[in-house]
Amino acid sequence: MVTYGVEKGWPDMQTQFSFTEGNIFKQLVQFSAPIMLTNLLQTSYQLVDSLWIGNLLGASALGAVSISGAIVFTVLSFVIGMNNAALTILSQQKGRRDHAGLKRYLNAFVVMFTVMSVSLGVFGYLLSEALLGLLGTPASMMAEAKAYLQINFIGMLFLFGYNFISTVLRALGDSKTPLMFVMIAVLLNVVIDPLFIAGFKLGIEGAAIATILSQGSAFVIGLVYVLRKRLAPFDIPSKPAAKDIRLILKLGIPSGLQTSVISAGSAAIMSVVTQFGGAVVAGYGAAQRLDRLVMLPAQALGTAVNSMAGQNIGIRNWQRVSAVTKYTLIYNFLVMGVMGLCIFVFAEFGVKLFIDDPEAIAFGSKYLKIMAFFFPFLGVNFILNGVVRAAGAMYQVLVLNILSFWVLRFPLTSLFSHFYGDTGIAIGMGASFVVSCLFASLYYRYGKWRQKQLFAKSS
Repeated sequence: MVTYGVEKGWPDMQTQFSFTEGNIFKQLVQFSAPIMLTNLLQTSYQLVDSLWIGNLLGASALGAVSISGAIVFTVLSFVIGMNNAALTILSQQKGRRDHAGLKRYLNAFVVMFTVMSVSLGVFGYLLSEALLGLLGTPASMMAEAKAYLQINFIGMLFLFGYNFISTVLRALGDSKTPLMFVMIAVLLNVVIDPLFIAGFKLGIEGAAIATILSQGSAFVIGLVYVLRKRLAPFDIPSKPAAKDIRLILKLGIPSGLQTSVISAGSAAIMSVVTQFGGAVVAGYGAAQRLDRLVMLPAQALGTAVNSMAGQNIGIRNWQRVSAVTKYTLIYNFLVMGVMGLCIFVFAEFGVKLFIDDPEAIAFGSKYLKIMAFFFPFLGVNFILNGVVRAAGAMYQVLVLNILSFWVLRFPLTSLFSHFYGDTGIAIGMGASFVVSCLFASLYYRYGKWRQKQLFAKSS
């Protein structure tokens, strides 16, 4: 049965999961399911945004948003990386039941993220046109892309805060409350997007304003809710200790680089795909939309295991860390196996939702049917990296990601596509999942990540 911990000086924490005791599998299912739904809602958020812009403003505006979105995604990737560091530090403090330490690090993250978000907002606003120029933005799209990007940079504080509150609650064991905040943002965006775009006739600027208003509302509502319910020990921000900032940067920088490595690796794979012509590129693009949906459970399990393992690593309960890992891997094969079966059966139907070119549909369907057999191995990578990350071994996970994308995925995709044509793209990708899974397993089994000690031993 899931147990709840009430900690000294923290009387209203009854709603927070404690993962240091209780039924692991039940906790895993209850904790990971809301994260999966949250990830799905965030994906639908971007999809709805694109649908409104494409239908109300046309292809040129959608192209401008796509280019600006690449820059926003790069910033978001760094934010996610820093939040992974927060997840590791705060979950360990929660497991140690170190209330003072948890408050101290929460304060340090709040101050640091506030400074970073304001700085990024100012510099991003001023350099928007230069950044878009680096991406080769067509002159016909520059004005719209710049306006959209600048408004997004104005709302950078909301993007940071919106994600950080969710991370804090997950570190403490609460994945249901962040789901509520994301639902608020998505529902608001669905309603006010067309209102600002067409109703107020603000065009692409209206789309950007709707985005930051949705995120800002979710952030403010979330902050007020957390403070009133006392779900986390937030306090009036004060100057953090230098050693706390050093630890955050020590974990946060390599964690942020991990997402950059993944983004760059995905771009490199596209260079292989483009060699086979427009139909293959279109089919691959459609297949990738479905791929991203399949990845959501794997990503959710990686986040869940980071928090669950982190709480137990905080008290050095290695037996329970191993048990959490084992149950999560079993659950992964169940969930990803079902996802793979669905994709295999409905591959052609899914691709047809996005394109109607027969040649592109044929490639996209073939690609997905091959990849369906390899999806569980992708989940294994997310999970084992999540456990290792929970110990604070961020540089090691960075190396594993570099190995996965640049030593395995890109070369194997290139190699197999050379021998087997466009079919080799999926074979190479799938083979890289299996081999990188083997490397992650070997490091999990024999690596020195268990020797990482982020905090002094508690008395």
